Amino acid sequence: MIRETKFLISRRPYAVDLDSLRVQETHTRQDGSPYYVARIDAVWYRRKQGVTTAHIGTLWDFQDGEPTSDPAEFLARHDDGRYGGDCDGRWDGEGYWGAQRPETIDAHLAILRPMLANFPAIPDGYEGWFSFATGAR
Repeated sequence: MIRETKFLISRRPYAVDLDSLRVQETHTRQDGSPYYVARIDAVWYRRKQGVTTAHIGTLWDFQDGEPTSDPAEFLARHDDGRYGGDCDGRWDGEGYWGAQRPETIDAHLAILRPMLANFPAIPDGYEGWFSFATGAR
């Protein structure tokens, strides 16, 4: 991922919680070498048919070799944006989609409501913007 110098929704950027990086060994290849899945909490905006939405979820990546505990290194190594973020909750200003547990819904909306109201602000506790886009920034 690359660090953007400014917010452009067309580049599909993410803001991340740098303290949330989690790495775990998931499988072993036939040759005995392990690979790892790394996850980091993220928020992002999207716009579809003129409606802007705020999302909360995780970015994840399979990584070979020694896992990193450095969020900056994880983001630099994460170069496959085919799947985007795994969305756990979405707010469009009128309706919420996502979790079913009331405490999780409340936690998501505590971030997503002010996030959308202050578009394109980055919520407290998150750093941004990072994208998979290439080319001039």
